Amino acid sequence: MEALTGSVERVTYYNPENGYSVIRLRPEKPLGSRLSERGLVTVTGNLPELSPGEQLELQGEWVDHPRHGRQFTAQSCQQRLPASTTGIRRYLGSGLIKGIGPRLADRIVTQFGEDTLNIIEEQPERLLEVPDIGEKRLDLIVSAWKEQRQVKEVMLFLHSHGVSTNLAVKIYKQYGDQALGVVRTDPYQMARDIYGVGFKTADKIAQDLGLLADHPSRIEAAIIYCLNKSTEDGNVFLPRAVLSNSVEDLIQVQPELIDPAYGRLVKDNSIVMEMLSPDRSISTAASDQDPAARQIKTTDGEPAIYLAPYYHSEKKVAERLRTLASKFPTRLSDIPPAFLEIDPALSPEQQAAVKTALGSPLSVLTGGPGTGKTTTVKSLINILVLEKKTFRLASPTGRAAKRLAQATDHPASTIHRLLGYKPGKGYKFDDRNPLNIDMLVVDEVSMVDLLLMHNLLKALMPGTHVLFVGDADQLPSVGAGDVLRDIIASSIAPVSQLKIIFRQAAGSQIISNAHRINQGKMPVFPGSKSDSSSPPESDFYLFPAEDADQAADWVCDVVTRRIPETFGFQPDQDIQVLSPMYRGSCGVNALNERLQSIINSPRKRLSEKTLFGINFRVGDKLMQVRNNYDKSVYNGDIGTLQSIDEIEHTLQVEFEGRCVDYDWVEADQLVLAYAVSVHKSQGSEFPVVVLPVLTQHYIMLQRNLLYTAVTRAKQLCILVGNKRAIAIAVKNDQVARRYSGLEWRLRDLLPA
Repeated sequence: MEALTGSVERVTYYNPENGYSVIRLRPEKPLGSRLSERGLVTVTGNLPELSPGEQLELQGEWVDHPRHGRQFTAQSCQQRLPASTTGIRRYLGSGLIKGIGPRLADRIVTQFGEDTLNIIEEQPERLLEVPDIGEKRLDLIVSAWKEQRQVKEVMLFLHSHGVSTNLAVKIYKQYGDQALGVVRTDPYQMARDIYGVGFKTADKIAQDLGLLADHPSRIEAAIIYCLNKSTEDGNVFLPRAVLSNSVEDLIQVQPELIDPAYGRLVKDNSIVMEMLSPDRSISTAASDQDPAARQIKTTDGEPAIYLAPYYHSEKKVAERLRTLASKFPTRLSDIPPAFLEIDPALSPEQQAAVKTALGSPLSVLTGGPGTGKTTTVKSLINILVLEKKTFRLASPTGRAAKRLAQATDHPASTIHRLLGYKPGKGYKFDDRNPLNIDMLVVDEVSMVDLLLMHNLLKALMPGTHVLFVGDADQLPSVGAGDVLRDIIASSIAPVSQLKIIFRQAAGSQIISNAHRINQGKMPVFPGSKSDSSSPPESDFYLFPAEDADQAADWVCDVVTRRIPETFGFQPDQDIQVLSPMYRGSCGVNALNERLQSIINSPRKRLSEKTLFGINFRVGDKLMQVRNNYDKSVYNGDIGTLQSIDEIEHTLQVEFEGRCVDYDWVEADQLVLAYAVSVHKSQGSEFPVVVLPVLTQHYIMLQRNLLYTAVTRAKQLCILVGNKRAIAIAVKNDQVARRYSGLEWRLRDLLPA
C-alpha cells in the first residue's frame, strides 16, 4: 500500500451509517499529474467523521475511476490536529466543536494563533480572553472538545466493527470515559442500555472480539432481544416454544442450551415464567361483532415468558380493574341514574350509556364514527357539572386530547399530563398520591398500551368512576397489549355499544364507507377521478393505479397539485399520506423522500442536515417515533422542524405550539412525516387522508387497518390503488393475534 498525507479541504460525502466518505485532500508533497487543477486529491473509503483542516495520514492505493478519474482509496486513516493557523481556523469553524462557529473560530485563532489547540487542550480558561466568550460558553466548548477527542477514539474502534458514527457518539454519551471498556467487556450491555444499538450490532462486536457463539451471556442477550422485539409487535409475552424458536433462528445455537438461560434470567428477575391455564382464554387482536366469541389463542401447554415489567404491569392492571369494578358504594352513588333527567335529544342507546357510566364504577363506551360517542360523553359531563362532581378528561395523545376538549367544551389533557409526569422525577400521581376526582373519562382507549394503563390505574382511588371510550374495531395500540379488547372480552365491565349512525354523519361518505368496511362490504365510490377541473361532489374518491410506481406518482400529484387546486387544502398542513408498509416505491420511506423534495424542496437559505440517513430540512413535517418522557413528546406526535443550529448541534421542533430541542445524536427519534404508517396515525385526525391500497401490500391488507385509515379523515379521503386490493382488505378480518394474558387474568378474577 502507498502512503498519502495532507489536510482535509472539503468533505464531499459522508455516510454516518458506515463511515463511507468522499473527501478532497490537499497533499503535503507534490503529486504531479495526480492532482486536480486546484492541487487537490479525491480520497474515498470508510473513514471517521472528518472536518476541514484536519491533517491525515492515509494508507491505501491509487485507482482509476471510469467516471471520476484518478482517486486514492484509503484502507487506514490516522488523524492529526492541524498545525497552521489557516488549518486551525477551518478545523474549529467546521462545526465539529459544539459552541464554536466560523466567526468565533476566527476570533479564537486571531487571539492565540498556532497555539490555539494547545491552549484549548491545556489552558482552556484562557478562552475567556476572547471577546464574547463567557463562563457558560467556555464550559460548553471545553466539554465539547473533550467529548470529540474521546469520541474519535471510540469511533476508530467501533468503525472497524461496522458501527456508524452517530451510534458511536451515542455510545460515548451513555458511558463517557468508560465507553471502550464497556464495549470490550460486555458489548451486549449496549443493546440493553441504548436506543438504536440493536442486538445484531452488539453481537457482531462480541463475535469479532472472540466471544464463543454458545456463550451464556450471548444466549441470554438473544432471549431479551427477542422478547423486546416481540413487544414492539404488540405482544406482552411469548410461549416458551415460540420464543425458543426465535432465539434459535437468531443465533443458531443448540436448543438444549436455551432452557438453562431461562433459569438464569428468572433468577436475576429479568424475565418471569408462568403457566397460563390452557382452559382459560388468551386474548387476540381480533374484534368480532361479539368480542367474547373471538377465536382464542392459548399457549398450548407452554409457559408464558414475560419481560419482568410487562408481567408485573399485566398482573397489576387486572387487579386494579377488578378493584375498581367491584367497589360499592362509589363516589357517584348519591346520583341515582333511574331518577336522572337525561338529555331527551339523545337516542335510547345513548341515554342507556349515560346511565351505565353513572351507575357502574367501571364501564366502556364503544362504537364507530358518527354514532355519537362524543355527544354521549358531553351529556354525561353536563350531569356531573350539575351534580357538582369532580371529573377529568384524558386521551393518550395531545391531538386527541385537543379534539376531546373542543368537542366537550371542557379541558382535556394527555394521560401523562393528567398524571403529572416530570422528566427525571416520574409521575406525580400514583398509588401513594392518587387523583382526588369522582370520575375519569379516557378517550381513544384503543391506543392505550399495557404499561400506560398500569400507570393510569395506579393513580385512581377505589370508588372513582372510570369510563373508557374507544372504537374497538380500530387497530390495537402501537405498544404492547390489547387492553380495550381484553376488557370488553373479559366481561369485567358493562359495555355500551353505539350502533346508530346519526343523520348528519350519514351524509358523509367517509363515515358511511367506514361502516361498510367494518361490516365486510366494499366502500362505495362516486367514480374514479382523473382530472381536477370538475367540482367537488363527494368526500371519498378512488384514483386508479395497478402498480406501486404508478400509485406513487398519483399520490405525489394528488397531494401537491390536485387536492390543493380542487379543494383548497394545503399539502404541508392539511393533507396526511398514510401507507400500510414502509418499503417499496409506495411505502412510507420512499413517499417521504419524494414528497419532501416537492413540498419542502432544497433552497439556498434553507438549513439542512443529514442525520441517521435522513436529510432534515427546516420546514419539514416530522414525527416522534418513541416515547421521550424527558422532553414530554410521545410516539406518534407530529411537529415541524423550526431550526437547525450548526453551532449548538441541535434541531428545534415545534409540537402543538411548544418547541423542543434535540441534540443531533437524538435525531434517530424523528422521521419525516409527509407519509406515515397507518399504525402511527392512531388517535389522530386529519382534514385529508390519502391512502395507497395495492395488491403488493397483501401481507398488510386487513379490514381493521383499512377501517382505521379511513376513519382518520375528517373532510376528504382519497384511496389510490385498485378495487381488487380494497376487496382483499375488506374480506380479511383475521387480524394478527397478540399474546396477552390480561383477558385471562380478568376472567380469573370474576366470580364463578
